[in-house]
Amino acid sequence: MLQILTGTALLLVVLALFTLFSYKAPYGMKAMGALANAACASFLVEAFHFSLFGQQMGIKFLEQVGSANGSLGGVAAAILVPLALGVSPVYCVLVGLTVSGFGILPGFIAGYLISFVVKFLEKKIPAGLDLIVIILIAAPLSRGIAQIAAPIVDNTLIQIGQVLVQASDTSPIIMGMILGGIITVVATAPLSSMALTSIINLTGVPMAVGALSVFGSSFMNYVFFSKMKFGSKKDTISVAIEPLTQSDIISANPIPVYVTNFIGGAMSGIIVAIMGLSIDTPGLATPIAGFAVTVGQNGPRALIAAAGCIVVSVLAAFIGYFIFKNKPIKTADQIRGN
Repeated sequence: MLQILTGTALLLVVLALFTLFSYKAPYGMKAMGALANAACASFLVEAFHFSLFGQQMGIKFLEQVGSANGSLGGVAAAILVPLALGVSPVYCVLVGLTVSGFGILPGFIAGYLISFVVKFLEKKIPAGLDLIVIILIAAPLSRGIAQIAAPIVDNTLIQIGQVLVQASDTSPIIMGMILGGIITVVATAPLSSMALTSIINLTGVPMAVGALSVFGSSFMNYVFFSKMKFGSKKDTISVAIEPLTQSDIISANPIPVYVTNFIGGAMSGIIVAIMGLSIDTPGLATPIAGFAVTVGQNGPRALIAAAGCIVVSVLAAFIGYFIFKNKPIKTADQIRGN
């Protein structure tokens, strides 16, 4: 139990750091939005084409497509983050290619930090000479930053993964509650539940808990965002389909979103654990692909469990609204300067 509490506290610290970064770091919100886009371009494509169409339906070409995208999350982040911060596209690609082989978070860190270096060099070095200097300085520096960041990030993810392993060794109800709550919260954070469950190779009942809890969270977040009026109808639909697309809104309103998602995810996790569903493919903590693969591998029982997850998730949305309806929030217009 002590390990569970320690790991849970570590996860909350990680989420708090992302929120602090969004608020206080220069261009923090823009960088977080770029990270969300990188996760969609890599892990979401992997979830659909590799896990669903490839492994589940046996379409080898699409499996290769998903594998290719999923392996380049770090490259995507290191390109999109500098691009969001106003770096020239050619230098964005230069930085991205240098972090090939690293995960999405080391790529994000390298892309963010090197953006300021590249912009400084562009200002100080005469046109025509800046390309050579940036190649000589920024390229190796980018990979060096990713190389330093990778062990720190990996250790953090391993600690969070130990929470999931420990929870799966306890009673099914406790395991489902903890896993469902944690993975659903992570699904709304830039850390990405898809990335987390892929990196720690989560399978079996824990992966089914993660998949259907995140599936239920689509309905929960749609109702909760609509009731709280965080953004436009487009934003509300987007968060239901993929929370990472609205990471800037979530990072600006962490307590209401995280608490509500934990409540809904915990209730969904209990249902899945009691039903005894299982998935043998990691990385499926994403609404549509996770639901499809769970049904494919478990049959009608998964449909019953999914229906139960929808009901308790919508209930959680109303609970969250009741708790936070009078709390000041930051809307999409305020965050994005519209």
